[in-house]
This record gives sequence, C-alpha cells and structure tokens, in this order.
Amino acid sequence: MKFLSSIGDVLLRSFKFLRRDKKAAAGSIIMFVLLVITAFPTWFTPHDPSAEIYTPGAGLSWSHLLGTTSFGQDVFSQLIAGTRQSVMIALIVGFISTVLSVGIGITAAYSGGIVDDVLSLVTDVVLVIPTFPLIIVITAYLKSASFWLMVLVLVITGWSYGARQLRVQALSLRNRDYLLAARARGESSWYVICVELIPPMTSLIVANFLGAALYAVLTAAGLQFVGLGNINTQSWGTMLYWAQNNEALSIGLPLWALAPGVAIAILGSGLALLNYAFDEIGNPALRPVSAKRLKNARA
Repeated sequence: MKFLSSIGDVLLRSFKFLRRDKKAAAGSIIMFVLLVITAFPTWFTPHDPSAEIYTPGAGLSWSHLLGTTSFGQDVFSQLIAGTRQSVMIALIVGFISTVLSVGIGITAAYSGGIVDDVLSLVTDVVLVIPTFPLIIVITAYLKSASFWLMVLVLVITGWSYGARQLRVQALSLRNRDYLLAARARGESSWYVICVELIPPMTSLIVANFLGAALYAVLTAAGLQFVGLGNINTQSWGTMLYWAQNNEALSIGLPLWALAPGVAIAILGSGLALLNYAFDEIGNPALRPVSAKRLKNARA
C-alpha cells in the first residue's frame, strides 16, 4: 500500500509539472496525437497504403494530400499506417530496456560485493561496444529482421546506459536513514527495494524510459533505411528506404522522402521534450529559474 501511495504521489507531482512546463506540455501533446494515430490508424488513413492503383508520381491534391509514390501509392496513407510500427518499437523497446535497467542497476547497487562487480562488469562491457555497428552486424547476419527480432536487438544494445545511471543513483540512496531504518525493522530486500528505494527514483526511471524509446526510434529507422529491417512492412523507416532506392528527390517526389523524415523528427522531439522535463523533475538544478524567484534571490 505504501508503495502505491509513493508512486501515486510521484505521478501527481509529475502531472502538475507537465501542466506548467512548456517543454513537457508540448511533448505530451505530440505523444498523445501519435498514440491516438497508433491506436486507430484506419480513422486517419484515407486510402489503402499498399494499393498501387493511383497515378504514379502525382502531386499534392485533396485526394492525395502528400502526393503518390512512383508505384502509385498514397504517401499520406503510408505515413499514417507507418506510425503504428514506429511508435510501437519506441514503447516496447523503451519499456523492456527500462525494466532491465532497473533490475540490473538497482540490484547491483543494493546487493554490493560480488553481485555488484559481476553486473557492473557486464554493464561496462555492453557500454563500450560500438552500438550501431554491432546492430548492423547482428541484423545483417540474421538477414531481414522481423519486428520482434529488431525489438530484441535494440533491447540487448539499449539497456546498459540506463542501468549505469540507476546504479549510481541507487548507491547514493542505499545508506540513507529511511533505508537503514527499514532494514533494521527486519523488512525483506524486496520490500526495501520496491517500497523505499524505487519510488524516489521514479522520475529518473521515466527519463530512462524516454531516452531508450528515443534511441529505439532513431536506430530502428536507420536500420530500415539501409534495408536491414523487413522492407515490406509499413513504417517510416521503410518509407525512407523505398524513397531512397527510387531516387524520390531526383524524380521530383520530395514529399515521399521528406514526410517520414519529418515524422521521425516529430516523434523524436516529443520524446526528447518529455525527457528534458523529467530530467528537471529528478534534478532541481536543471529547472529554469523564474523571474520572480531570481528577483527574490537577489533581494
């Protein structure tokens, strides 16, 4: 019960902060719109995104808001349909990577000794490996990566940074009085970790989730752009792949290439804005000083 109350208090403070922080508000609006499109893509898709039945290379019109591809497909419909996979990759990879980061980072800090040494060594090894070349090697070896295979590869390479951050934060809290008091009362390790240690770190955990989601979006789009994903699925990365392979910019179809690039930038911006906001929640030193507070400080 105390754990749920602590989480509720943190979420309430976070909600109030989101309401008054401009970066957080902008990021929340962007993510809300994209999540609605992800949940109900058919509501916003005027045509079948795979249908090659329209005039190839058509320009902007009321029927085709972003024109058509050289294959006769509606670009706007492809853009909306591709939202689901791109956002799902961000959410799933962000969630699983965060769970791994929390489990490994906090376990290492709380346990100490040989457990900390082993988990820290594993974390450091993953951290120093060049991530993107490793992902390219893995996906190239496994040929055309399916959705879940890409998720697995991104999770394997994306949890270590968050684990390192959470370990450092947990180490700074491990010997606080309230944790020592809980251990003195004979509370179990699970109780101490879940009820006493994790709630004060909620904002940092959320920030790690957002950072992992941003990493997943950009990396997945890069892999699909170079043809290492499943090029027959609907996503922003595969749109870029087909636009590049068919020289969209050279043949006068710039929106075929620009639209998914702008969409990726918008999704990345939404996640980044929320990430900055939760960083400020976790670290008051990062919060902007209002004019009133600055005036009072100088008085």
